Amino acid sequence: MKIAKPLLLVCMFMIGFTGCQEKKHTDLDGKKLLEQKCSVCHNLDLPPKTFVDEKAPPMMAVAFHIKDFIPASNESEKIPKAIDFVKDYVIHPSKEKSFCDKKSLQTYGVMPSQKGNVTQEELQAIGEYMFEHYTIKNLTEAQAIQNRLKKMPVGKRLALQKNCLTCHRVDKDLVGPSFAKIAQRYKGDTLYIAERIKNGSKGRWKVSHGAIMPAFKATTTLEDQEILAKWIVKQAKE
Repeated sequence: MKIAKPLLLVCMFMIGFTGCQEKKHTDLDGKKLLEQKCSVCHNLDLPPKTFVDEKAPPMMAVAFHIKDFIPASNESEKIPKAIDFVKDYVIHPSKEKSFCDKKSLQTYGVMPSQKGNVTQEELQAIGEYMFEHYTIKNLTEAQAIQNRLKKMPVGKRLALQKNCLTCHRVDKDLVGPSFAKIAQRYKGDTLYIAERIKNGSKGRWKVSHGAIMPAFKATTTLEDQEILAKWIVKQAKE
């Protein structure tokens, strides 16, 4: 059976294109690998935290620096080349290869080789995650969230951080009663509310339909519990 030339050319192009595409290691979790392999020395937060005795620069700074200084003829080449740099440098680090300025090299030194601690496939996944996660867009969004949180009352901010708003709203019942209803029932009894946050409760609210309020003693401090309780009592409707 003969195949028409145009169709044959299309088939050949598709086969060639598929073969040339870089395979992504989707079976490896770059985020988890970054945490397992890199967090001992690098701070992974976005925006990053910095410490006086830190062993290495924050990972955001590393990702930004590599992408900024990696030689590439166009923008589309930058990330693949940056990933290749990571795969090489982590195993064969040297002062000559480093993009760090002299002051940073004096502060941190050249990183030790991780040969035997991480594979090339793992580094591929780590590199892909690094350059997808540590971006100006994600940094701007994270800073905007931080700024909004800073402007919130400390109790509301803590309620968000501890996922209290997954089951409660200020003036609407969800899985549990609204904070307004809790405040109205217990009328300023912050000790009781803090106790319920600490140890949980069951069967005190019909709106919960049997749902259990879990204990948060393992994930909140006594100070957290007091702050949350004081904020909740302020939600009572006039």
